Amino acid sequence: MATLILNDEQVIELVKQLPVGQQVEVFRFLLLQQWGKWESLSRYGTEKARLFAQGRGLDWDAMTEKEREAFIDDVVHEH
Repeated sequence: MATLILNDEQVIELVKQLPVGQQVEVFRFLLLQQWGKWESLSRYGTEKARLFAQGRGLDWDAMTEKEREAFIDDVVHEH
């Protein structure tokens, strides 16, 4: 079987030519390929946020989503 070598732009252009259903399948395949990494990064980030909140006398697990967002916003915009 011959191997076809394409650059990134060519691959993207080929995917764009696929019917929407096949594009979804390509997306699903790519997403599943990276899911473990995303899940690991998410757990890592949550644990770091939990520890950081604890260091400021806050309980990350007891905070609402809105409180968490405000906390992260405050941390990001500190001097």
